[in-house]
Amino acid sequence: MLHEIADSPGELRPAELHERYLEALASVTDDHGVESTAERSGLDPADLRSVLEGDDPGLTLEAAASILAVPEDAPDGETIAAVARDDLLMGMTTAVLDVEAVESGIDGELEAREIHSKIEGRFPMTLREFALLLQYIDGAR
Repeated sequence: MLHEIADSPGELRPAELHERYLEALASVTDDHGVESTAERSGLDPADLRSVLEGDDPGLTLEAAASILAVPEDAPDGETIAAVARDDLLMGMTTAVLDVEAVESGIDGELEAREIHSKIEGRFPMTLREFALLLQYIDGAR
Protein backbone atom coordinates (compact mmCIF):
# COMPACT_ATOMS: atom_id res chain seq x y z
CA MET A 1 0.00 0.00 0.00
CA LEU A 2 1.12 3.56 -0.57
CA HIS A 3 1.63 4.41 3.08
CA GLU A 4 4.10 1.51 3.42
CA ILE A 5 6.41 2.56 0.57
CA ALA A 6 8.31 5.22 2.55
CA ASP A 7 8.94 4.90 6.28
CA SER A 8 9.11 8.66 6.94
CA PRO A 9 7.53 10.52 4.02
CA GLY A 10 7.80 13.84 5.83
CA GLU A 11 11.60 13.58 5.74
CA LEU A 12 11.69 13.34 1.94
CA ARG A 13 11.10 16.01 -0.67
CA PRO A 14 7.77 15.57 -2.50
CA ALA A 15 9.64 14.69 -5.71
CA GLU A 16 11.62 11.99 -3.89
CA LEU A 17 8.45 10.51 -2.43
CA HIS A 18 6.78 10.58 -5.83
CA GLU A 19 9.80 8.83 -7.34
CA ARG A 20 9.57 6.06 -4.73
CA TYR A 21 5.93 5.56 -5.64
CA LEU A 22 6.80 5.31 -9.33
CA GLU A 23 9.55 2.79 -8.52
CA ALA A 24 7.06 0.65 -6.58
CA LEU A 25 4.60 0.80 -9.48
CA ALA A 26 7.37 -0.13 -11.93
CA SER A 27 8.33 -3.07 -9.73
CA VAL A 28 4.77 -4.45 -9.71
CA THR A 29 4.47 -3.92 -13.47
CA ASP A 30 7.83 -5.59 -14.09
CA ASP A 31 6.95 -8.55 -11.85
CA HIS A 32 3.59 -9.17 -13.52
CA GLY A 33 4.27 -7.94 -17.05
CA VAL A 34 2.75 -4.98 -18.86
CA GLU A 35 -0.12 -6.85 -20.49
CA SER A 36 -1.16 -8.72 -17.35
CA THR A 37 -0.91 -5.56 -15.23
CA ALA A 38 -2.92 -3.62 -17.82
CA GLU A 39 -5.61 -6.30 -17.88
CA ARG A 40 -5.86 -6.58 -14.10
CA SER A 41 -5.62 -2.84 -13.39
CA GLY A 42 -7.70 -1.59 -16.30
CA LEU A 43 -4.95 0.84 -17.30
CA ASP A 44 -3.51 1.61 -20.72
CA PRO A 45 -0.40 -0.50 -21.45
CA ALA A 46 1.31 2.66 -22.79
CA ASP A 47 1.04 4.26 -19.34
CA LEU A 48 2.51 1.14 -17.75
CA ARG A 49 5.40 1.13 -20.22
CA SER A 50 6.03 4.79 -19.31
CA VAL A 51 6.21 3.82 -15.64
CA LEU A 52 8.66 1.01 -16.48
CA GLU A 53 10.83 3.52 -18.36
CA GLY A 54 10.91 5.79 -15.31
CA ASP A 55 8.52 8.37 -16.74
CA ASP A 56 5.47 9.83 -15.05
CA PRO A 57 2.36 9.39 -17.20
CA GLY A 58 0.36 11.55 -14.76
CA LEU A 59 -1.32 8.68 -12.95
CA THR A 60 -4.10 9.39 -10.51
CA LEU A 61 -4.06 8.01 -6.99
CA GLU A 62 -6.73 5.52 -8.07
CA ALA A 63 -4.69 4.38 -11.09
CA ALA A 64 -1.61 3.89 -8.91
CA ALA A 65 -3.72 1.96 -6.41
CA SER A 66 -5.03 -0.30 -9.18
CA ILE A 67 -1.44 -1.20 -10.08
CA LEU A 68 -0.57 -1.92 -6.45
CA ALA A 69 -3.66 -4.16 -6.30
CA VAL A 70 -2.36 -6.48 -9.05
CA PRO A 71 -0.50 -8.97 -6.80
CA GLU A 72 -2.78 -11.77 -5.60
CA ASP A 73 -2.21 -10.99 -1.92
CA ALA A 74 -2.86 -7.24 -2.24
CA PRO A 75 -6.09 -5.49 -1.28
CA ASP A 76 -8.24 -4.15 -4.10
CA GLY A 77 -7.44 -0.78 -5.65
CA GLU A 78 -10.40 1.01 -4.08
CA THR A 79 -9.25 -0.07 -0.63
CA ILE A 80 -5.67 1.02 -1.31
CA ALA A 81 -6.83 4.47 -2.50
CA ALA A 82 -9.24 4.84 0.43
CA VAL A 83 -6.52 3.95 2.95
CA ALA A 84 -4.19 6.47 1.30
CA ARG A 85 -6.80 9.25 1.56
CA ASP A 86 -7.55 8.21 5.16
CA ASP A 87 -3.84 8.47 5.94
CA LEU A 88 -3.96 12.09 4.79
CA LEU A 89 -7.01 12.81 6.95
CA MET A 90 -5.54 11.10 10.01
CA GLY A 91 -2.28 12.96 9.52
CA MET A 92 -4.13 16.26 9.37
CA THR A 93 -5.98 15.35 12.57
CA THR A 94 -2.80 14.30 14.37
CA ALA A 95 -0.93 17.44 13.27
CA VAL A 96 -4.00 19.63 13.93
CA LEU A 97 -4.02 20.95 10.37
CA ASP A 98 -6.96 22.25 8.39
CA VAL A 99 -6.98 22.56 4.61
CA GLU A 100 -6.01 26.24 4.78
CA ALA A 101 -2.90 25.35 6.80
CA VAL A 102 -2.04 22.64 4.28
CA GLU A 103 -2.54 25.10 1.39
CA SER A 104 -0.15 27.51 3.09
CA GLY A 105 2.32 24.73 3.90
CA ILE A 106 2.53 23.62 0.27
CA ASP A 107 2.94 27.23 -0.87
CA GLY A 108 -0.47 27.36 -2.52
CA GLU A 109 0.28 24.65 -5.09
CA LEU A 110 -3.29 23.48 -4.45
CA GLU A 111 -6.14 25.60 -3.10
CA ALA A 112 -7.84 24.66 0.16
CA ARG A 113 -11.07 23.71 -1.67
CA GLU A 114 -9.13 21.46 -4.03
CA ILE A 115 -7.29 19.80 -1.16
CA HIS A 116 -10.57 19.15 0.64
CA SER A 117 -12.26 17.69 -2.44
CA LYS A 118 -9.28 15.57 -3.43
CA ILE A 119 -8.80 14.11 0.04
CA GLU A 120 -12.50 13.26 0.20
CA GLY A 121 -12.23 11.58 -3.20
CA ARG A 122 -14.72 13.91 -4.90
CA PHE A 123 -12.06 15.17 -7.34
CA PRO A 124 -9.27 13.08 -8.82
CA MET A 125 -5.86 13.41 -7.17
CA THR A 126 -2.69 12.72 -9.09
CA LEU A 127 -0.01 10.59 -7.53
CA ARG A 128 2.25 13.66 -7.58
CA GLU A 129 -0.37 15.65 -5.62
CA PHE A 130 -0.72 12.81 -3.14
CA ALA A 131 3.06 12.81 -2.59
CA LEU A 132 3.02 16.59 -2.10
CA LEU A 133 0.22 16.44 0.46
CA LEU A 134 1.52 13.39 2.32
CA GLN A 135 5.04 14.81 2.55
CA TYR A 136 3.81 18.07 4.06
CA ILE A 137 1.24 16.51 6.40
CA ASP A 138 3.60 13.79 7.62
CA GLY A 139 6.34 16.36 8.17
CA ALA A 140 3.96 18.46 10.30
CA ARG A 141 3.09 15.56 12.66
